[in-house]
Amino acid sequence: ATILTMVATPGTAFADKRVALVVGNSVYQSVPKLPNPSGDANAVAKMFRDAGFDSVDVLIDVGNLEFKRAIRKFESTADQADIAVVYYAGHGLEISGNNYLIPVDARLASDRDADDEAIPLERLVSSADGAKRLRLIILDACRDNPFVGKMRRERSRTATRGVNGGLGKVEPTSTNTLIAYAARAGSTADDGDGEHSPFTTAILRDLPVPGLDVRLAFGRVRDEVLKQTSNRQEPFVYGSLGGGNVALVPAPSKPQEAPVSDVKADYGLVQKSGT
Repeated sequence: ATILTMVATPGTAFADKRVALVVGNSVYQSVPKLPNPSGDANAVAKMFRDAGFDSVDVLIDVGNLEFKRAIRKFESTADQADIAVVYYAGHGLEISGNNYLIPVDARLASDRDADDEAIPLERLVSSADGAKRLRLIILDACRDNPFVGKMRRERSRTATRGVNGGLGKVEPTSTNTLIAYAARAGSTADDGDGEHSPFTTAILRDLPVPGLDVRLAFGRVRDEVLKQTSNRQEPFVYGSLGGGNVALVPAPSKPQEAPVSDVKADYGLVQKSGT
């Protein structure tokens, strides 16, 4: 007979602290409802909780003030974390080269209203700046935007760039920061006919894979969304990370065989005890 003694590798006492802010805006007050963002956000929040994140803040159908307060709160949370993730699903747009996320109470009668009624993307990105290892911003916010058609063009008359329903290209200024768009800059994304948008469906499948580097995970997301949308929609990631594997969900600890000398000692003890 043989005896195999297994010893566990060290536990997760020194695991990264991971935090997330999740926002889904569906029920807009001045334009038609979006069917998927609230469900997308709840599913993503559950994904983070199931993955063992230390903190997951979820907001559904938030207005301007509540949105800003949530960002400010998350700023303090991210300061104590190693990995900070922000997920936003809802309307977003670009005005004269500036990107905005749109709260549900925004009217945006004019492009001049954006600074007061919408949330600058850079404000959301900077909320994760305190995280030590990874800052990840996920934006399912490039849907065909009804605000664009009804908005008066006042500020953009003298601007070289006008109003765009998609989000404009962005280059993160802080290190170890990735910004993932549901669709390449300047293009729009499908909301989808299923339970979730094509982008979020792929996120839910690929991001929580244990040990999978976040860059490879978004490579899989890109491939899946292109396939599902017949190449109409191409997700895109801006920013860069250094060397080394960075996974949102750590790989499981592998059991380790005890040294042969320990196995022999255990076997001898069993022989002596007669059991």
